[in-house]
Amino acid sequence: MRPDFSRDVRCVLGLPFDAVTEQQAEQILRHAIKERVRCFLSTPNLNFAISCRDDAAFRQSVLQSDLSVADGWPIVAIARMIGAAIPERVTGSGLFERIAASELRPPVAVYFFGGPDGAAEAASKRLNAQSAGAVCVGFEAPGFGSVADMSTPSQLAKLNDAAADLVVVALGAKKGQAWIQHNLSRITAPVISHLGAVVNFAAGTVERAPRWVQRCRLEWLWRIKEEPALWRRYAGDGIAFARLFATQVVPCAIDQWFARRERQGAREARASIARNGQVLTLSMTGSWTVGNIATLRPLLEQACEANVAVVIELGRASRLDTAVIGSLLLLYGWQVNAGLGWRVPAPSLSAVRSLRLAGAHYLLTAV
Repeated sequence: MRPDFSRDVRCVLGLPFDAVTEQQAEQILRHAIKERVRCFLSTPNLNFAISCRDDAAFRQSVLQSDLSVADGWPIVAIARMIGAAIPERVTGSGLFERIAASELRPPVAVYFFGGPDGAAEAASKRLNAQSAGAVCVGFEAPGFGSVADMSTPSQLAKLNDAAADLVVVALGAKKGQAWIQHNLSRITAPVISHLGAVVNFAAGTVERAPRWVQRCRLEWLWRIKEEPALWRRYAGDGIAFARLFATQVVPCAIDQWFARRERQGAREARASIARNGQVLTLSMTGSWTVGNIATLRPLLEQACEANVAVVIELGRASRLDTAVIGSLLLLYGWQVNAGLGWRVPAPSLSAVRSLRLAGAHYLLTAV
């Protein structure tokens, strides 16, 4: 399915994040379920963002998503620092709890795929005994094989026969995202997401942090209490984050501060599109911000629909803000996933700076 360029996405640490509240995200999922349209939900947190910097395949899974929410206070804090305007933290666990606690009918049909031995079955029984808004229609614990080992025709047939509305995958973030990408076209459920902790929370084997702990931004500490092995991951993330904060976040925040004081206005921006055989060129000049992105979106849609190699001309672009870069990420993700070409030849120094500060410098690499 082609990307929706009407999405209000912002680029933070090189990934696209939808600027939505938890309530809005829930409405998007419910709409997808009602209309039976595909919604691949990704919930990137700080660990996602750090891992995606060196793992193009993992990053591509987020770019390919239909909804990407900021699952972590550090992401929201960074977004606010760099002017990306993400309204609030939206966790996968919070979305699931919201759906499960709802009194709307019919209840959402859930299928659990993955998790520790016995967790999916326990989650199924507990959800059906306690939840009003969701019902488990099936589960499977596929073990610890490869993505291919977990994607057999019998496994997918069992999943599809369950007629689920929401597939909750719990295989570890990288493997889970890869499994979804590998099987997305063969799964009939409209909503699918890797929500690793949800299976344990639903099963009752791990207790989610109380609301007051979440409000104090200490859920990470609670998770370590519940799952001590997580301390290594959090420690590694903390070290990597400190480095990113100093080398990318602070310079980006300073750049945005000066940008707001520049006299260059949105009216200076111009964009045009031209096709030559199997190559389409999108030329962007001037300063591009959320204030004038509406004029760019139809051209991005045309470029996507053309189904040919895309060249982005940024030689005369003076600035790209996080909203504009976020939309370019959607087009790039489509081009890569469809096996089409992508090039950004001879961009201006200002454009290069904008992309690098946003962590999206990989857009400068031809594919």
